[in-house]
Amino acid sequence: MDFDLTEEQRAFRGVVRAFADEVLAPGAGDRDERHAFPLEEVRAMADLGLFGLPFPEAYDGADAGTMMTCIALEEIGRVDQAAGITLSAAIGLGGSMILRFGSAAQRERWLPSIATGAAIASFALTEPGGGTDAAAASTTAREESEGWRLDGAKAFITNAGTPLTAVHVVTAASEDGGGPSGLSSFLVPADAGGITVEAPYRKMSWRASDTRGIAFEDCRVPADALLGVRRRGFPQCLEVLTDARITIAALAVGLAQACLDASVAFARERSAFGRPIGAHQAIALKVADMRAAVETARLATHRAAWLADAGRPHVAEASLAKLVASEAAVAAAREAVQIHGGLAIVEESPLARAYRDAKVLEIGEGTNEIHRLILARDAGLPVTF
Repeated sequence: MDFDLTEEQRAFRGVVRAFADEVLAPGAGDRDERHAFPLEEVRAMADLGLFGLPFPEAYDGADAGTMMTCIALEEIGRVDQAAGITLSAAIGLGGSMILRFGSAAQRERWLPSIATGAAIASFALTEPGGGTDAAAASTTAREESEGWRLDGAKAFITNAGTPLTAVHVVTAASEDGGGPSGLSSFLVPADAGGITVEAPYRKMSWRASDTRGIAFEDCRVPADALLGVRRRGFPQCLEVLTDARITIAALAVGLAQACLDASVAFARERSAFGRPIGAHQAIALKVADMRAAVETARLATHRAAWLADAGRPHVAEASLAKLVASEAAVAAAREAVQIHGGLAIVEESPLARAYRDAKVLEIGEGTNEIHRLILARDAGLPVTF
């Protein structure tokens, strides 16, 4: 086994790290405080080619794979989680659905602009009445003579109302009763009639990212808006969410690493009782535990990414990475705040933002409870959900 990054990957990490430190970090706190979508920073990420990472060169992408995407997201997540989730959701959810299941015409229409960052595709799966039970969708898609009519509502949709949002990937019940075998996916242009994009949520976490509800009322789309095979919407979402969980893990590793770095620097400089606080065992043991959690999370994330790039099964490994990394991020943020004391609880501190941002990592792309059930079932237990 070779745990080293390739020379290309190391060079790429250096480029993204410099970009994150120089372009994203300086204004991250201000954007967070104002709940301001990082439009210019997103355009800068596009100029750097980050939106094209997983897409084929035929669609103006880089064909770089999951590992390179994770390297980028770890570095971005280290300084700006909101920018990180904006990128992750755009390419790992909406864009990935079109890449994997779109027709040749659908891919030609949407992917070049998505890969260059000129357009964003949202992923409208979650509904107001449920999150984890995604198959219980109440949004309906009724087939008509000239296409489909969508009615219903979606909630907590990332990138639903940005200036770059061009299309919504919507999962709806196309058959009576819906359920796992009754959902289909549709491409709904953002300017289609019958769509109401609600005001952005005022969130605790990822405050500068765009997260909204979407309502569909008598929203009509043509027959070729169907994405992939009818009644296969739920399996499509599960496939895409598996890889999206790896990117969430990468964001979590980035946040945890930032907390570790800040804690080590502070513990070396801050003195108490005549010596640096890092010389006291209470602080040293916290830092050691943080490092163990960060390194474990990174290994789990890289393994899941490697399996994905190798085309090997990785459902359980993706869940494991997301579970371990998100809990490492929450623990690292908590301990970093504890080490810094009162200096970390003021809003001007990046650690205050990290503390808030960490929690959503245990919720998005499947709660950690569902990932524990996935792992238990993979271990051989008769778990149903």
